[in-house]
Amino acid sequence: MQPTELEQLAREFGNPLYVYDAEKIEFQYNRLTNAFAKVEKLRINYAMKALSNISILKLLKNLGSGLDTVSIQEVQLGLHAGFTPDRIIFTPNGVSFEEIEEVAALGVQINIDNLSVLEHFGTKHPKVPVCIRINPHVMAGGNENISVGHIDSKFGISIYQIPHILRIVENTKMHINGIHMHTGSDILDIEVFLYAAEILFDAAKQFKDLDFLDFGSGFKVPYKKGDIETNIEELGKKLTKRFLTFEKEYGRELTLAFEPGKFLVSEAGYFLAKVNVIKQTTSTVFAGIDSGFNHLIRPMFYGSQHTIENISNPKGKERFYTVVGYICETDTFANNRRIAEIHEGDTLCFRNAGAYCFSMASNYNSRFKPAEVLWKDGKGHLIRERETFEDLLQNQIMIEL
Repeated sequence: MQPTELEQLAREFGNPLYVYDAEKIEFQYNRLTNAFAKVEKLRINYAMKALSNISILKLLKNLGSGLDTVSIQEVQLGLHAGFTPDRIIFTPNGVSFEEIEEVAALGVQINIDNLSVLEHFGTKHPKVPVCIRINPHVMAGGNENISVGHIDSKFGISIYQIPHILRIVENTKMHINGIHMHTGSDILDIEVFLYAAEILFDAAKQFKDLDFLDFGSGFKVPYKKGDIETNIEELGKKLTKRFLTFEKEYGRELTLAFEPGKFLVSEAGYFLAKVNVIKQTTSTVFAGIDSGFNHLIRPMFYGSQHTIENISNPKGKERFYTVVGYICETDTFANNRRIAEIHEGDTLCFRNAGAYCFSMASNYNSRFKPAEVLWKDGKGHLIRERETFEDLLQNQIMIEL
């Protein structure tokens, strides 16, 4: 999208504002499917925790995507957006057994990552097909908070506990129809991913009636100029070759599944915020914006670096600014960042704001959540209204005191 288009949307819908480019989402989806074009049965399950707006879900459904969910609420949103139960997989962690049963009753694919839950579910519902999430004990991911395949992770059943899994399956006569792994997010080294894939293939050999293998996702996208990303085309070429070989060894056709979130929507997102104040101290020039980590928590939570552009003065002379929010504690988006000269009232644009941005927003400091707009066919479509004071009061009850 062009700065002029983003500025027009800011004027039309107000700041702060999230904007998503439908064309970029479609491009990323097609890029991934093309990388694995030689796989006969490919399944892309969008990890909706990245961005759960129902219009985004509908867009991905129309592209042919399935859905990866982690809560019954996400399942319900997916069904509301038009996904059929057979196009949804439920991969929870630490949820109640009742929630798993409730989702299973909807006809959604269940993915279990706990031995005790596996045994309990298999004993009670032996005819319901179940996928098993394996922890391959492979450290991958760009931040310790998003590396989930290592030995100390709470996610998955240890690869070393396969014999225990097999005993449970034998004793309960339950049906295992899939094997799943997810090593983490922001994966850079394809060879590490392929190494983990070999572990998954070895595990899969132990189960005779599988329908699919789910390799998770975690593909790295570039967050700043010159940043490296996962080479999807190279991964597609190498993993496709190995997967097709495994199919022959296994003796039946299998579905190859991925669950990308960030890869599909991150680069499609823009976050726009107005500059409230320029504050110069003895050592720093602050640009204070009409937002905070209540709207975009990634820089404070993950230390992530989003490219920030002054779309009101894109050709201005570059100066150094520390961009901060209005939350009443440390609330920093960027330290000593080179940005085109900023004036009060200018609109700043944060790139790569499509994944884990709005979906992690809150009402901290009693601030409203921003509006969301989908840019499609050269036009901005409002897909979520900006919150109002009535939204803050909703569900609260003032008692007599």
